[in-house]
Amino acid sequence: MMPQTSAARVCSHCDGFPVVHITTGTTPDGQRRTLAATCPACKGTGTRTTPAALARAGK
Repeated sequence: MMPQTSAARVCSHCDGFPVVHITTGTTPDGQRRTLAATCPACKGTGTRTTPAALARAGK
């Protein structure tokens, strides 16, 4: 039996790390503030759809 392949691949823009947190510094009480940044190409999913799957879906 052949292995099944998924229609979704790892995003080439973020290499599967779709959300990162960027440190903006520390507050006077010592806590660290962060901002979340998501990959604009995959919109935070970490995967991209293959062109063949898009063609089958009519997109």
